[in-house]
Amino acid sequence: MPLKIAMVLLACGMMVACAGLGGANRFTGAAVPLAQPESASGTTPKPGWVTRRFAVAAANPLATEAGAKVLREGGSAVDAAIAVQMVLTLVEPQSSGLGGGAFLLHHNGQRLQAFDGRETAPATATPQLFLDTQGQPLPFMNAVVGGRSVGTPGVLAMLALAHRQHGKLPWARLFEPAVALAEGGFAVSPRLHTLLKAETALQQDPVAAAYFFAAKGQPHPVGHVLKNPELAAVLRNIATQGMLAFYDGPVAQAMVSKVQQHPNPGGLSAQDLRNYRPKEREALCFEHTAQQRALRICGLGPPSSGALAIGQIMGLLARTPNSTSTLKPHAQPNDPPSADWLHSYTEASRLAFADRAQYVADPDFVAAPGGSWQSLLDASYLDDRARLMGDARMPAAPAGQPGGLRSSWAPMPDQTEYGTSHISIVDSWGNALAMTTTIEASFGARLMVNTGQGRSGGFLLNNQLTDFSFAPTDAAGQPVANRVEPGKRPRSSMSPTLVFDAQTGQLLMSVGSPGGAFIIHFTAKTLLGTLHWGLSPQAAIDLPNFGTLGGPLMLEAGRFPAATVQALQQRGHTVNETPMPSGLQAIQRGVQNGQAVWLGGADPRREGVVTGD
Repeated sequence: MPLKIAMVLLACGMMVACAGLGGANRFTGAAVPLAQPESASGTTPKPGWVTRRFAVAAANPLATEAGAKVLREGGSAVDAAIAVQMVLTLVEPQSSGLGGGAFLLHHNGQRLQAFDGRETAPATATPQLFLDTQGQPLPFMNAVVGGRSVGTPGVLAMLALAHRQHGKLPWARLFEPAVALAEGGFAVSPRLHTLLKAETALQQDPVAAAYFFAAKGQPHPVGHVLKNPELAAVLRNIATQGMLAFYDGPVAQAMVSKVQQHPNPGGLSAQDLRNYRPKEREALCFEHTAQQRALRICGLGPPSSGALAIGQIMGLLARTPNSTSTLKPHAQPNDPPSADWLHSYTEASRLAFADRAQYVADPDFVAAPGGSWQSLLDASYLDDRARLMGDARMPAAPAGQPGGLRSSWAPMPDQTEYGTSHISIVDSWGNALAMTTTIEASFGARLMVNTGQGRSGGFLLNNQLTDFSFAPTDAAGQPVANRVEPGKRPRSSMSPTLVFDAQTGQLLMSVGSPGGAFIIHFTAKTLLGTLHWGLSPQAAIDLPNFGTLGGPLMLEAGRFPAATVQALQQRGHTVNETPMPSGLQAIQRGVQNGQAVWLGGADPRREGVVTGD
């Protein structure tokens, strides 16, 4: 094991400070609602990494090392991503896995591709899926736990599609690291243990309870060697038989039975699984200038809202006096942004999230405003939107009219979002990717699939359908764009991002994060830190987190001076300080001692690392 990974693992094992599920407002003492899909589990300083030929950044050292092993054996970035995802299914089951979905952005040195492996609603789903018998939206956890929230998993089909186009090693070989770990066992990490301690619904599933918890109902301790023979068998079959071993046969039947036979049943069927198809979409890119350099920043368009919101926020900031070029006078690398800058960022974010709530949904069901999603990034449109921003907080941040057309959609009500893990990889062949992958809430729908052959363990199913609007219409009956419909993909905030030099086309960066709707802010912060403020990926990731979903401004607890909070309140902002455990990963092109290198960063708030040669 490389020295840096060993050191990080040791540090992770020594973490003792674990934050709770929420925070307290410094000035009122009032409880702050949970802002993040996964609770905080302490911080471990990360050193930042430098590699020359290739780099892999992922959320767990075992997964990162599996990806690096594949690259050392001559595999491509896509090959490595498959190996990483299979290991994450095992060692970070709370965040992603076979039972979920993903978005992948891939560049082979010439061509940029966007792969959509987002889950789909079952064919029997209706817009009333998350309404109670009185027609009111269900409480969130009532919707999450059980089969009702499960969408058709898409990550495996998406990876298979990408492998057919960009794989270099045999498909079966990419499953070997995960199979070996599942059979031989892996040490329960501090983060997994912390999240299991906070969990209350997972124990209701007999398979999950027997796997994750000891005889007296306590989660296995840190360092406990956990084996998953059921997952090993599933992965072996997928390795030798391909996708058919997952989307048809015993595994598919086990998924359907798990969903349909739960007391809170869902509609996932064998036909839904057989019919699932990943999509190759056009990437959504926008031009941006930072430090007098023309950039092209690319991500996924709808059903993801990530690239659109980030593009709007950065575009609006560029049109304000407290622009992206200003972090704080005499700023040190770890200094938080100033109150002036945070005010501008918050107002820009409120406008972006208003448009997101109004317009963004699965493009196969909902037309783009003005005929193009780029209408939301049009220069004249952003000019008009920026004029709404002033020195004080806007009383209201309305959705705009891109393309000059009035919307026929009702805005989606505020709703909790969860999820995810992120992978960034560059290989020695000139391929690069950013992939964000999820089962949505921590531990998904709390359903562990097992084929009933006497083996312990299995894999968890997503609760992705709760990313749809629970309310299909507003009070006047006007439909919400992101309402539930059969076969539809729920809106996402996942923001896998690749950055290019706009003039030469050279890849400059791969970045992304977990964090529910705050993914947008975590990713934007890292882009601003690296591209505008000249920070290394690690220093940018280390910066305090901040953001708003349209309501209160959330600041990472303990990271901002009281004077900053007070100045924001004087401008009219409600400020909540709360743990904000992002899980950023980033790889950026750099120069060291006159040689081209890759600079890697991983979030100190989680267990991720970067490795490479």
